[in-house]
Amino acid sequence: MAVSNAPTPLACYAADPVRSRGRTFPESAPLWRSEFQRDRDRIIHSSAFRRLEYKTQVFVNHEGDLFRTRLTHTLEVCQIARTIARALDLNEDLTEAITLAHDLGHTPFGHAGQDALHHCMRDYGGFEHNLQSLRVVDILEQRYAEFDGLNLCWETREGILKHCSADNARQLGELGRRFLERQQPSLEAQLANLADEIAYNSHDVDDGLRAGLLELDDLRELELLGELFAEVERAHPDLPRRRVIYETVRRMIGRQVADVLEHSRTTLAEINPTTIEAVREQRKPLIVFGETMARQHQELKRFLFRGLYRHHRVYRMAEKAKRTVTALFDAFLADTGLMPPQHAARAEALQSQSGDAGRARAVADYIAGMTDRFAIAEHERLFDPRRLT
Repeated sequence: MAVSNAPTPLACYAADPVRSRGRTFPESAPLWRSEFQRDRDRIIHSSAFRRLEYKTQVFVNHEGDLFRTRLTHTLEVCQIARTIARALDLNEDLTEAITLAHDLGHTPFGHAGQDALHHCMRDYGGFEHNLQSLRVVDILEQRYAEFDGLNLCWETREGILKHCSADNARQLGELGRRFLERQQPSLEAQLANLADEIAYNSHDVDDGLRAGLLELDDLRELELLGELFAEVERAHPDLPRRRVIYETVRRMIGRQVADVLEHSRTTLAEINPTTIEAVREQRKPLIVFGETMARQHQELKRFLFRGLYRHHRVYRMAEKAKRTVTALFDAFLADTGLMPPQHAARAEALQSQSGDAGRARAVADYIAGMTDRFAIAEHERLFDPRRLT
């Protein structure tokens, strides 16, 4: 039986743009869009969103054209999350806005770059990529005449902030309160979080096999993937290897989405929240895997950590990336005049406001905004005597 694509009424606990907590800077209501659609459109048109095309997911951009980047990963997360949102009668537009923005603050070179920048910033407040995503949409995008940032709705900003340290949460006022009181964000934010995990685990399997870093026989030993490979091979015994992998990954995503829907519906029926505020008052997430899938998911994550993220080829590139980011940070912090004039001026302004921590934050903002290839080029321009500009 076909499923209708017609919009469905929102559940009572979904985020309603009409009841949004609003924007930092008041604006006239959009004429042809909801407030959350406006947020989505602003994110898509931002410079930070375009730069995701050349930022690492696992493999550095120049290692191959078919590996995921931060942009393709973001689009895949968005697709998974919208499917779940529609099935649960949640707000698809808010879900889309959150997922499209969730990685805007990621550094070049993926988690290796983030770890390096966090180490560089250890004496200046540290570096958290979720908090950096919020800085991008609140401050760093310079597009509008009347305010810095994108001036997004409170609900979108709430969803972007997936993790946050207690110290930073205290500085964020109402937006950071849930981290201190151990409460939950909206259901749209919760499902964006889980869709992120579904996407990167599933597609890291695909990319790891494509790169030759993972072996099919090893994956068959995992509970979830073993079942799915066997299922595909029974149904299609003569299917070529590449299509076996694609078919298995496709079913892997479908199995996880179905599990989230089944157990989230059960949890929502048990808790029976009647408003979005009732959702926020919960101590535990309501968008969840079932116990079996959660265990299988953790098994897969442990396998990918050992077999892919710590593979010597990935590890060597990660170490090069860390050295590149660290060298850039040290050079720019010592002499902000090495940065482009607008960034050097911002470093001076922040230093006058917050001292050395402000200067360091401006350097971190500049580096975090770089793509992989721009960071490599900047490193060459700074340290290769043969490069004059």
